[in-house]
Amino acid sequence: MELDYSQIGKRIARRRKHLGLKQAEVEEKADLGYKYLSNIERGISIPSTEVIMRLAVALETTPDEFLVGTARHEDEEWKNVAELLRTMDAKHLKLAHSLLTWLAEEEL
Repeated sequence: MELDYSQIGKRIARRRKHLGLKQAEVEEKADLGYKYLSNIERGISIPSTEVIMRLAVALETTPDEFLVGTARHEDEEWKNVAELLRTMDAKHLKLAHSLLTWLAEEEL
């Protein structure tokens, strides 16, 4: 599956506007640099998995709302996972991404 970063940016912008937040407010909440969110929303910058997770926490949703256009709000456990990911370095994030990809493909 190929990710459409332009669509991801539009979904992030839609969620931000739905919550009535300014880009600068979300950048502060997600610990992003100045104007980085603007570039993501316009499809200019490609956000990392970590940035997608931070934006999901800042915008009170799940990463799948941005990635595939759907959100799961019935369980708040994703926030705990997102918070753990925020503390990881690049090596650990790569490993976490591999594990999460494997889990997503498994039938439980």
